[in-house]
Amino acid sequence: MSRIYLKIIYLIIGFFLGFEGASALRLEPIPYGDFSRWKTRGITESKLLGGKHKSIYEIAPEGTSEGNIPYTNEGGSPWATSNVYAKVAGIVKGSNTVTPAVINGNRCAKMQAKMEEVKVLGIVNMDVMVAGTIFLGQIYEPITSPKGPFSKMEMGIPYAKRPSALVFDYQVDMPADDTRTKSTGFSAKKTLKGRDNAEVYVLLQKRWEDEKGNLYAHRVGTGRERYSESIPWTTGHVLPIHYGDITGESFYKSWMGLLNGDKAYYAKNSKGKLVPVEEVGWAPADATPTHVLVMLSSSCGEPFVGTEGLTLYVDNVSFGF
Repeated sequence: MSRIYLKIIYLIIGFFLGFEGASALRLEPIPYGDFSRWKTRGITESKLLGGKHKSIYEIAPEGTSEGNIPYTNEGGSPWATSNVYAKVAGIVKGSNTVTPAVINGNRCAKMQAKMEEVKVLGIVNMDVMVAGTIFLGQIYEPITSPKGPFSKMEMGIPYAKRPSALVFDYQVDMPADDTRTKSTGFSAKKTLKGRDNAEVYVLLQKRWEDEKGNLYAHRVGTGRERYSESIPWTTGHVLPIHYGDITGESFYKSWMGLLNGDKAYYAKNSKGKLVPVEEVGWAPADATPTHVLVMLSSSCGEPFVGTEGLTLYVDNVSFGF
């Protein structure tokens, strides 16, 4: 039998295995995870920036709002986005890297890495690389500084179940350029070797708080993938969740490890203060989580670094059991 026929057979087998894997799961849709409803916010940027009216989008009940008003999650939507209203040194700027899109007749979420231009009356001309990202949690607006971006967002929501997978539809559009751009707006642009990756992850944590209000967690479950090339529209993709310490597994990568130090995300403690959640170890494989983190992004690198034009489309995000 020729290699071509063998390849065709393997593709067919792989297709049906994947299809059966998704269809055999009981799906628990994440609220608003079909991305059919969006709120449009009208932000007016400062006159120093030209006074442009910018529309930015939130995954929320359908509607519109006008005015430079901080947004908080509405209608029971657990989703936050990288679309933000910023007010730095009194200057208002809107950023919009997540938008609704339509693929095969269905509304979905589109996340794109792109440059945000900041021009002040022709005197200051800065470009900032921003990625399109959605996640379970909340952004606290207005953003008043580009420093410590994780400290402006609460990552994760309470969740005490043990799903076996995250299931979703997706597509990746990867530019041909094999480079990344680092551009913070405060220093010259840098071109870095190697393209960025789109990324999806689901992490389950068991959190606790000490008497000083510090938050800690054990990692209960891990599902994390990165995509380095274009992928056509794919339905029912299954991202398995692995429980317990996975560092000895053949599929383990360093970027699947514990989140602590500079990598720690933030959450509010019992005093209402945003503090880092330090992952200090791996939970036993049979542990029950207290929180879940889900993030989907057109970048997997550090803030203000990305491959311009890298785009991730996502729809129908569910937990699979």
